[in-house]
Amino acid sequence: MLRISRDLSIDENDIEVSFVRASGPGGQNVNKLSTAAQLRFDTRRIALAADVAARLNRLAGQRMTKDGVIVIHAQRFRTQERNRADAIDRLLELLREASVRPTPRRPTRPTLGSKQRRLEGKKRRSDVKSKRGSARLDD
Repeated sequence: MLRISRDLSIDENDIEVSFVRASGPGGQNVNKLSTAAQLRFDTRRIALAADVAARLNRLAGQRMTKDGVIVIHAQRFRTQERNRADAIDRLLELLREASVRPTPRRPTRPTLGSKQRRLEGKKRRSDVKSKRGSARLDD
């Protein structure tokens, strides 16, 4: 069992890892060995709250299929085992991040100093713009 938070854990048997050929540079090794790990995890197998599922869907983006399967492709390292561990770590980090509820923003009023600084900046800009253009006779 992999622990994500104190009330959420997933079974290692629910994670499906297969190895495919990695893309990119690497010489003949790339053509011979399948070192890149492709992890597939069906999110419907675990019970997620509605808000956590919505955050997970938003955070996963294109890594989640329409069926709710998260697909992670890890090819950072040269060995299967390190790529497998990297893919699992990335899945756990994604699930941990989705399980954290964001703190709601409290609307605040602007301070008196910030209002004065804003108005001074607007006045300065107005003076710069008013001095542009053709010279007037009353100057």
